[in-house]
Amino acid sequence: MRASDADRDACAERLATALSEGRLDLTEYERRLDAAMRSVVLGDLRVLTADLPEPPPPAPVPDSSLTAVSRTALVSPWKDWVDEWRWWLGGAVIMTGIWGVTSIMGNDAMPFWPLVPLGIWAAILIAAAIWPDDNAGTRR
Repeated sequence: MRASDADRDACAERLATALSEGRLDLTEYERRLDAAMRSVVLGDLRVLTADLPEPPPPAPVPDSSLTAVSRTALVSPWKDWVDEWRWWLGGAVIMTGIWGVTSIMGNDAMPFWPLVPLGIWAAILIAAAIWPDDNAGTRR
C-alpha cells in the first residue's frame, strides 16, 4: 500500500523520539529521516522503524461525562482573562517603577504618566470581557 503524508510524518515523529531517547545518533536519524520522506510504500517506512520500540499506547479516556477537553473549554476563557490581568499588573509595576525612579532622579514628582497606557490597556481588557470574541478559539 502506498504511504501517505501522514504515514511519513508519523514515521518522522517516531524517529525524532528515538533520537531524543538516544536510540539513534544524529547521522543515523538524518539517514532514516531522508529515506522516510522519500518512501513510497508503507513497507519502506516499517523497515526504518523495525528496530525501534513500539510507542506507548494512548492514555485511556476517563469515564467522567465531563472530559478534560470540555473542562478546559469551560475554564480557559476565565484563565486567559486572569492571565491578561497578571500581564497588566506586571506592566503596572514596571511602569510605576520607571516613573518612581525618574521622579527621584529629577528631585521632583513627575506627572503619573503610567496612568495613560495602563488605563487604555485596562479598558481593552474590560471590553474583551464584556464583548468576547466567540471565534477566537476557532481561528487558524
